[in-house]
Formats: sequence, structure tokens, C-alpha cells
Amino acid sequence: MVVVGDGAVGKSSLLLRFSSNEYRDDVYQPTVMETDVICLELDNKEVRLTVFDTSGQREYDRLRPLAYNSNDVVIICFSLDSPSSLENVVRDWNPEIRHFCGKIPKILVGNKLDLRDGEEYILQNKDGYVTYQQGSDVADKIGAVGYIECSAKNNIGVKNVFYTAIRASLKHRRRR
Repeated sequence: MVVVGDGAVGKSSLLLRFSSNEYRDDVYQPTVMETDVICLELDNKEVRLTVFDTSGQREYDRLRPLAYNSNDVVIICFSLDSPSSLENVVRDWNPEIRHFCGKIPKILVGNKLDLRDGEEYILQNKDGYVTYQQGSDVADKIGAVGYIECSAKNNIGVKNVFYTAIRASLKHRRRR
């Protein structure tokens, strides 16, 4: 499984919350590429999940394809407080995934739900927020098998992201 998206959209926080049930509110540090192995039980089966957390920064575009090899599912992340990060899903991330991964399942994930739904944040974001419908429409447009909104900070929807991705991966494997 590989996780992609623009820098600072919450990819690493999402993975940290899922793998360790932790959330760090400290300063953003860009990831180059990190790998994590998570063992869990899903639907009464033991699953060993290898997750690649990739950089969204353009200076690492040449390294990212290394994470695409032999993956069965891609999680494409954007931030609900950044409409441009959703636009980049269509313009940049989906074409890159199609090029390097072919037709593997994609899950579109809107991160930072706490920012969109928190009253104290609504007036602070001059760029506006992505609505559920906008995210769902993009998921349909790129052929994603699912669209999920979540908050790593408040631990909302995080397990659903990964369980949906694992199920899509297993289904994809059975079809091959």
C-alpha cells in the first residue's frame, strides 16, 4: 500500500494514528519516503500490511515511483482545508498513479476533517474548505473505489481508511 498526496496534507499523521494510535501536533517535517509494516486482524484474517509514506514535494518526484512497485492499492490524500490539494489529485496524482501503477484500486481520502467541521477554524481559512460532495465527485472522476473523510487529530475515520484500502487490495489480488 502506498500513500500519496501533496506535502502537508496529513499523510504521515494519518499513518502514525493508524499504526501507533498517536498524533503529534508539532512542526511539519517533510517525508522523503518511509516504510512501515503493520500486523493486524481484519475479517478474522491476519494481515501483514506494508505501507509506503511518500513525499508530496516535487523535488522527490524521481524517488516516489520506487514506492509504487508491487503495490496493490493506493491511498490518495488531500486536505479538506486546501481546495488546491484536491485539484492536484486530478491534475498530478491520478495521472502519476495511472502511469506507474496501472489500474490498481485507489482510495481518495480527505484529511483534516477537524479543521473543516471545527467552528473555530471556519473563519480562519480564506481559501475555503472542500465539501463532502466535491470530494466524492473527484473520487468518481478518477475512478476511486472509495472516498473517505477523516481526522488523524481526533481519530475519526482513520481505521475506515485502511480497512477499506486493505479490502480493496485483497479483492484486487483475487481478480488477478
